[in-house]
Amino acid sequence: MKDKIHPKYEAATITCACGEAIHTRSTKPNIKVEICSRCHPFFTGTTKLIDTAGRVEKFKKKYKK
Repeated sequence: MKDKIHPKYEAATITCACGEAIHTRSTKPNIKVEICSRCHPFFTGTTKLIDTAGRVEKFKKKYKK
């Protein structure tokens, strides 16, 4: 590898809007994110499947064989 062409790879802190702090390594020392695995609805199990105007039933009826 060539010398002096790669950025420094140092310890970094990723901070979420919910307050979660994750310590890792990166080329940037501090990274701020809006959502993380602690507060994301998919990972917390708070996702809701909403059937608007019977679209799921309409799909099933249309493609039922």
